[in-house]
Amino acid sequence: MREEPFSWWAHAHARTDAAALAAFRILFGLLVATSALRFLAFGWVDRFFVAPRFFFPYWGFGWVAPLPAPWIHGAFVVLALSGIALALGLFYRAAAFTTFVVFTYVELLDVTNYLNHYYLVTLLSLLMCFLPLGRAYSLDARRTPALAVTTLPRWVSWLLRFQVGVVYVFAALAKATEDWLVHAQPMQIWLASRTDTPIIGPLLDRLEIAHAMGWAGFLYDLTIPLWLSWRRTRPFAYGVLLLFHLGTQMLFEIGMFPAIMTTAALVFFSPSWPRRLGRALGLRPAAAPPDEPGHARWTSARRASAMALAAWCVVQVLVPLRAHAYGGNVLWHEQGMRWSWRVMCREKNGSVVYRVRADGWAHERFVPPTRYLTDHQAREMSTQPDLILALARHIADVQRARGFAHVEVRVDAFASLNGRPMARLIDPDVDLASVAPSLAPASWILPAPEGPPIRLTRRTIAAVD
Repeated sequence: MREEPFSWWAHAHARTDAAALAAFRILFGLLVATSALRFLAFGWVDRFFVAPRFFFPYWGFGWVAPLPAPWIHGAFVVLALSGIALALGLFYRAAAFTTFVVFTYVELLDVTNYLNHYYLVTLLSLLMCFLPLGRAYSLDARRTPALAVTTLPRWVSWLLRFQVGVVYVFAALAKATEDWLVHAQPMQIWLASRTDTPIIGPLLDRLEIAHAMGWAGFLYDLTIPLWLSWRRTRPFAYGVLLLFHLGTQMLFEIGMFPAIMTTAALVFFSPSWPRRLGRALGLRPAAAPPDEPGHARWTSARRASAMALAAWCVVQVLVPLRAHAYGGNVLWHEQGMRWSWRVMCREKNGSVVYRVRADGWAHERFVPPTRYLTDHQAREMSTQPDLILALARHIADVQRARGFAHVEVRVDAFASLNGRPMARLIDPDVDLASVAPSLAPASWILPAPEGPPIRLTRRTIAAVD
């Protein structure tokens, strides 16, 4: 009997057990709900969204405005409820859409709150608005049996694997720098600050340990998607992943990122892994449904869907690469830094004082950022040129509102990258009040300082302590 030629289209539409994708939906929804409840319980809603008097908008999203105190708390309650509904598969499409809209709204309120894993949650929740994850093992499936399925197309898993893999690969490429691989910075700085860690603390001030951990982090990010994709190495790779994220959580306290990546990595597992886990725990889950060959016809609607998915994947690759179009050191000028998965790849500190001149003033007036910002905002702003520009323009607007027609704002901004001596970050002669925000290369940002970063010695660490 003649075999039909292999077809990627048919292979992508072959239906496999939906148990793994349902487990991903459940765990993702619970993480969203947990994150929202943490913000409410620990007072972070007030700290980040009520206390500030000025918010840093993203370019093109200046129209996104914060809600007043009672309503912003309500937004987090809605987010927690939508996460729970997503986990239960209750009104799945509405829950996914609500999660995406509310989470993204909160994320867009202030750039100083940006974190890579927040961006990942936004992307995954947007994808889930269109993926059929609510048709299996959900309350929706129980309410409407006609919608219930036990299998889903293979391409759904492929898409989620691609999205998670992009994070790891670009996080690795961001570490492929001389500072990280040759000088072990900023890893040495971070480890030297944790010498009080029980048991392993005395080892953390050694340069060879910083080198080893830096290279381990680089190789881990670069290769973990491959090891998770290969069935034979998958269990060992996931064990390494658990240890890696447990270690980073203990040493660096990076919030929900380890939990999110630990959950997201499950999309690489076999479609029936929840059933196998159930049997290993002594449970008796239903038998896995047999895989079904793909029979999806190449219609105009499916062609449009395939093109949309291809466009999504292209964008996910191009957006992180855009930083290279600016030239220079992106860790210094930070143009293209966000949304490029540069996860924990630099240690940067800054100092900023504005110099304001207006009509009728005899002298320049020095304005500290804390006059307008919370401590958290001031710390984050001090190393990010576009935020320094945004506050300069706000200071000018405040003075114009007071009746001064001509206002100039300059800045003395210094920054230290990976322990280097402080250097000027912004041209002090440029009137930032006259500079419009733009995605174009910024000539008012000074070049990064040359030379290697600091190399800590035991004497240096003892002096700092």
